[in-house]
Amino acid sequence: MQKITTHLWYDKEAKEAAEFYVAAFPGATIKNSSVLHGTPSGDVDIVTIDVLGSEFTLISAGPLFKFNPSISFHVKCATKEEVDAIWAKLSPGGTPLMELGTYPFSERFGWMQDKYGLSWQIICVGGGDLRQRITPAMLFVGAVCGRTEEAINHYVSVFRDAKVGNILRYGQGEDPEKEGNVKYASFTLEGQEFGAMDSGREHKFAFNEAISFMVHCKDQKEIDHYWEKLSAVPESEQCGWLKDKFGVSWQIVPVAMDEMMKSGDKRKMARVTEAFLKMKKFDIAELEKAAEGK
Repeated sequence: MQKITTHLWYDKEAKEAAEFYVAAFPGATIKNSSVLHGTPSGDVDIVTIDVLGSEFTLISAGPLFKFNPSISFHVKCATKEEVDAIWAKLSPGGTPLMELGTYPFSERFGWMQDKYGLSWQIICVGGGDLRQRITPAMLFVGAVCGRTEEAINHYVSVFRDAKVGNILRYGQGEDPEKEGNVKYASFTLEGQEFGAMDSGREHKFAFNEAISFMVHCKDQKEIDHYWEKLSAVPESEQCGWLKDKFGVSWQIVPVAMDEMMKSGDKRKMARVTEAFLKMKKFDIAELEKAAEGK
């Protein structure tokens, strides 16, 4: 299992969207599908998919949050034909943000929001590095514009096996961007690549809970570490969710709970669900007691 995976929040469309993405990307698969009963949103569908080697968990939990381009997913392709094929599958009902075409940085690139609002940047890298095909990219706008480099350094200090990669900066005369702000930067957390950039243009969106990053922890010590280092908005702490000082949402979850919820034992799942709904930071010992019926 990847240490960090992506969580996507839908109103009612998680299963439908999972099938849409599996059909759009070559080799994509549905890894697991389940229903969580007795939540504040009622019964919710949870579907986990593998897309080009990256894991996504989709949940149908009501109309609380909507996707926007503050976090998008860069899809690296070896050929222009592959870019075109993926674009053709993802684009019906969607909205282009940068039309599919030739750009100074790539002979084939396009940026879109698909019909569910999720943002994809599909790029031909030719003979470039294809070890990680999908890279989550954060766009720092509004109140957090200009804090991209600070955020990257913070995340690298929190996670192990983490480092800052290449940083491209805005130059003089690239108004409305401030000279020296981050035009694009790469960094790795737990060996996984992420991207980030500042944008000083006017945007009517910001980071929200529609997209969060799940950190899978082996024990309580790890949960405590990530919770202490990342959580910065106490009112956003709930059921393993937290929000950091830049507005990005994370879920700090024990690997053991994944196994509890995949057991197929409906009574056990109901007990664990009842227990974790009362928690902010997850307590593995209490979850295990609930699973055992104690």
